[in-house]
Amino acid sequence: MSTILLPAFYLPPISWFSVFLNPEHEIVFEQFENFPKQTYRNRANIYGANGKLSLIIPISHNGKREYKDIEISYREDWQNLHWKSIKTAYQSSPYFEFYEDKLRKIFEIEEKKLLDFNLKVLEVIQQILKTEKAYSLNTEYIKNPEEINFREKFSAKKPSEFEMEEYYQTFSDKLGFLKDLSILDLICNKGPESLTYIKNIKQSY
Repeated sequence: MSTILLPAFYLPPISWFSVFLNPEHEIVFEQFENFPKQTYRNRANIYGANGKLSLIIPISHNGKREYKDIEISYREDWQNLHWKSIKTAYQSSPYFEFYEDKLRKIFEIEEKKLLDFNLKVLEVIQQILKTEKAYSLNTEYIKNPEEINFREKFSAKKPSEFEMEEYYQTFSDKLGFLKDLSILDLICNKGPESLTYIKNIKQSY
């Protein structure tokens, strides 16, 4: 059993779930790091009609730096915008209708802190995947932790290092396969087969 120090993401990429759900992994979430900008902590990539579309949760600039203290800004109705984008992207996918009610609940969650929101979103995704993976939160920031450090493993800016098979995506006929999007893409296109797909991902450590 390996202990993995993992960042908690918003609607995480598929590769993140291959690490999180691995039965050989004990998961600890990082909550004390200085909040890094332009990462999956407050963004998710979906497959829109014109290709990759980033959904970004706006952050309240209150001078706080630690991830656990970062607050979500509700000045604009981003939840409604994200839900509309997801519906537009996936309403013609094979399984969207099946999971629609559960997915909509994500955008009814009201949390002040980003970390709390992301953990609630993870609960919903685990219900959909029918998994009950336990995790803990770390108690302080350690630059060189004893755990295997995955804090910078998933980049929103670089191509994914994980190997995964192509699957049918709603717009792939037009624009080709887009690898390692948000777990939403897999759920809407593969449905109950999502878990098997995640287990078959080749991990690069």
